[in-house]
Amino acid sequence: MLSKRPEMWLPGYWPSYYSKAHGCEVWDLDNNHYYDFSIMGVGANVLGYSFQEVDEAAKDAIDNGSMCTLNAPEEVILAEKLLELHPWAQSVRYAKAGGEAMAMAARIARAYTKKDIVFVCGYHGWHDWYLSANLVKGDPLADVHLQGLQPAGVPRGLAGTNLIFHYNDIDEFKALISEHTEEIAAVIMEPIRNEYPHEGYLETIREITRKEGIVLVFDEITAGFRLCPGGSHLVLGVNPDIAVFAKAMTNGYPVTAVIGTEKIMGAAQDTFISSTFFTERIGFAATIKSIECYQKYHVHEHQIRVGTRISEGWKRLADMYGLKIHISGIKPLIHFAFEYDNPLAYKTYFTQEMLKEGFLAGNGVYASLAHTDELIDRYLEACDRTFAKIAEIRENAEQIETHLLGEVSHAGFERLN
Repeated sequence: MLSKRPEMWLPGYWPSYYSKAHGCEVWDLDNNHYYDFSIMGVGANVLGYSFQEVDEAAKDAIDNGSMCTLNAPEEVILAEKLLELHPWAQSVRYAKAGGEAMAMAARIARAYTKKDIVFVCGYHGWHDWYLSANLVKGDPLADVHLQGLQPAGVPRGLAGTNLIFHYNDIDEFKALISEHTEEIAAVIMEPIRNEYPHEGYLETIREITRKEGIVLVFDEITAGFRLCPGGSHLVLGVNPDIAVFAKAMTNGYPVTAVIGTEKIMGAAQDTFISSTFFTERIGFAATIKSIECYQKYHVHEHQIRVGTRISEGWKRLADMYGLKIHISGIKPLIHFAFEYDNPLAYKTYFTQEMLKEGFLAGNGVYASLAHTDELIDRYLEACDRTFAKIAEIRENAEQIETHLLGEVSHAGFERLN
């Protein structure tokens, strides 16, 4: 997986495989111990690794049969729970992976409108419908996710069916709408990720899509269950026609949900969407318990506190050592970037030194319930020592690259040898 490649973190030195994970603690195959202050299972473990209540629900499902000719009742229970959290929706369909669920949402929107073009803002997976954006000249997806995503194997006939717009640029969005009004099946976007929407931005998109009969799809795979129990759009105050969930609602088990209005989701009956393992029981049982725990422990409030403490700590340390950094992201998904030439080299050095301190760390933290105040204190103490080293390197007018043990971390999709 791209996000788990050692080259994306610390080439040659980042531990590739783990033997055990619990809370935010990780042991590699050599039994080296680390605290995970990076992406916590690519954002999937907001309760922490091997969370007992969730895992017990999964084990019970295994004991009672994970697969059967009949359907598992947990899929109905989960659907009712999701619709209770999102009163604007009346229908739910399931998949296993986020990209798969986004492909399902795009298919349903196209089936409903009987149109082909989708507008896209954000990252939505690896499937043909999304990667086709890079069939046109240039590298459109570089601006919204990663550079260098080659569409090899994607049918050339899909060129022009997926058009990119940029977050918070409402004028660009309106211009695209004007150019393609009669051809647009859906607007597919992350309602929030690295920055908050400008005042009226999402409301304007909602107004235009409703007026033009365009399906509005919110990809809540990353932002969902970070700001509240359910979708971030509940906090932002704008409801879509379809919303897609994964990651944080399951705490590490493979389940995704596509929810939406009954009228639009009904178009799924006019196409073919089916898989044996969409009905597998373990993920449903774990997800139901995960959502219950999320609500019981007010996890969104804890995530926001964690992100606030860490971002304030980064700023305090940067000011103390005279370092230039830019902090961004919603609090549960907080990031910083060094504002110097070759910022990737600085990020790589930061990761290198934090690894020596016993932390899996990059320039971002995905907050979880397992990140306690005591561990945050220890993390920030390690950041203090690492920032001090960076300040000393700069004071001595040395190149940060000369202090790296290996090469600079990768920034985009690069072929591995």
